[in-house]
Amino acid sequence: MMSLQFGTYELMIDNSLQSFSGHLQVQAPGYIDDSKMRQSVPGVRALAETYRQDAVFENVAARGTAFALASSDDRSYGIQVIGVEPGFEPGVSNIPGLVKEGRYLDGIDATEIIIGAVLARNLRVDIGDELTMLGTGRDGSFAAAIVSIVGIFDSGIAALDRSIAEIPLGLFQDTFAMDGAGHQVVITTADLAYVPAAKLEAENLLPPDSSLVVHDWDALQPGLRQAIQADLTSAWFMYIVLVVLVAFSVMNTQLMSVLERTKEFGIVMSLGLTPGRLGRLVMLETALMGIMGLLLGAVLGALVTAWLSVVGFSYPGMEEMAANFNLPARMYPKISLLTLFGGPAIVLIGTLASALYPALRLYRLQPVEAMRAA
Repeated sequence: MMSLQFGTYELMIDNSLQSFSGHLQVQAPGYIDDSKMRQSVPGVRALAETYRQDAVFENVAARGTAFALASSDDRSYGIQVIGVEPGFEPGVSNIPGLVKEGRYLDGIDATEIIIGAVLARNLRVDIGDELTMLGTGRDGSFAAAIVSIVGIFDSGIAALDRSIAEIPLGLFQDTFAMDGAGHQVVITTADLAYVPAAKLEAENLLPPDSSLVVHDWDALQPGLRQAIQADLTSAWFMYIVLVVLVAFSVMNTQLMSVLERTKEFGIVMSLGLTPGRLGRLVMLETALMGIMGLLLGAVLGALVTAWLSVVGFSYPGMEEMAANFNLPARMYPKISLLTLFGGPAIVLIGTLASALYPALRLYRLQPVEAMRAA
């Protein structure tokens, strides 16, 4: 259960970050809280190219972000326009891979756009149709462009498919008077574990006189970690309940074992065995059974988990539920020492603690009364 839980968390994080935000972002100060056009990154494409030369970063792409009114022949809707580098955006986002109709952007200065399936339905447009974008440039000027729809993506998230559109970064900079600037340099690493080191490296590569800041995924999507922590808290409550149930079951078993052997205990005590040594014998008996159960359970659990980590885990109806959260239909457990031995170790501690009461009862046991009671 713990392996599946932690594997699901990692899948949720990776899937959420791959959708748009990446593991790291270089931004202007304050942009993360108040995304204004004038809070820009100068020379964003050159800065992105600098990061691409460093082997620490797996994928790097520059972006620009603005808001505009997109109009078709029949309707108009407000959208968020993202200027992207078509050659590098597929490395930091899964949106290029979600294009279901047409193709992805081609060329840094092409006058083309891709939009979400919900937005296409709302605007009543299709591949090859033209959209008129009206907005405000970074310098306060009037921004306008006519672009052709070359692709329609479907992420499965209605809010994203309704409000996001992507155009080439060169066209974005010309349309919104960016003068070569952008708003984000998006960075991904090979693994989440590399993010802290990659963040330090990204900060070291910033220009000496720059006020730009580097944000990791935790700062970019704070709600994601909060959701995981909330789920983890409820899961630990369930685990504690399971441990308590096991502990009481062991205590009952050991108590009955002590009571059923009252005569035998009385005999060995009359022969000179002290209550302390007898109590330690009961504790040793419990510890041996607990360790055997721990090892057996860990081995069997590791085999089942290793098999599921390859073939995945699913159940009827999971595909529909996972689609609502933009997750794949199969979950893959994550094996670690914590997930394999964390639970059994806690159960073992609870087992030993539950055996204390039967062992302590032996200190009040009188040999003669014990043999008579039996």
